[in-house]
Amino acid sequence: MKQSTFNNKYLPYVLLVPTFFILIVFLFYPAVETFRLSFFKIHPWTGAEKFAGFYNFIKIFTNGDYLRSFILSAFFTLIVIAGGLFLSLLIAILLNQKIKGMRFYRSLLIWPYALSPAIAGALFNFLFNPANGVLCYFTGYRTWLTNGNTAIIVVIIAAVWKNLGYNIIFYLTSLRNVPGAALESASIDGAGPVKKFIYITFAFLSPTTFFLFVMNTIYAYFASFGLIDVLTEGGPSGSTKILIYYLYKDFFVHSKIGYAAAESLVLFSLVVGVTVLQFRTAGKKVHYQ
Repeated sequence: MKQSTFNNKYLPYVLLVPTFFILIVFLFYPAVETFRLSFFKIHPWTGAEKFAGFYNFIKIFTNGDYLRSFILSAFFTLIVIAGGLFLSLLIAILLNQKIKGMRFYRSLLIWPYALSPAIAGALFNFLFNPANGVLCYFTGYRTWLTNGNTAIIVVIIAAVWKNLGYNIIFYLTSLRNVPGAALESASIDGAGPVKKFIYITFAFLSPTTFFLFVMNTIYAYFASFGLIDVLTEGGPSGSTKILIYYLYKDFFVHSKIGYAAAESLVLFSLVVGVTVLQFRTAGKKVHYQ
């Protein structure tokens, strides 16, 4: 087999120029600029900048509304991860059975992942809208989205449903890689279905579970913005205003540029910190075969 070679030693770098351009313009420069702006007070109309040091960060952590949003985001993320992974694994186990028409069922359960978060929010708005929601009509309960306690439940259900297909795909693939010989040996030794699942099947699923744990954390903190914006707009009374939506409001609605830049750094640091913690704790229990 003939190996391709570059006759011109500068050609590989020339071919990488478009990639570097995109990375610099859309990733590195915004990141550096966000870091810089977080230490400034910026006038919302004139754009005049005034160095403020750690003023924005101090203001963030002394803001009661932001701290409530911080706790709400942690609760939202925890439930979305736990509920999403549990349901996904349960459904993947059912889909792994040899039943007639199973391919059709798999397609139906995976397609929600193809929808954008905004479309998912619109679908749940159609179901729970106080004026003409389908479920409001059948249940007679019309305050799903106007009551803070039920609104956050609806948002959590929508977020879990939206990401369900993504989790199912990975679990279903991993389940097919569980060696049948190991399960048969356990059966011969007298192990029941529960023990076989805990000690064999789930052990082989641990790398996938860890990966999905990290990805679902990122999804809950960042990718659920579109869903919340369409479904509740952070309401009622801030009951669904998680950190990413709080950041959006401060930057695009209230024009608090420096303050929002500091919020983005806090949110980024939080997600990175949670991810590192996951690698140092749960990552040690992952068994790579």
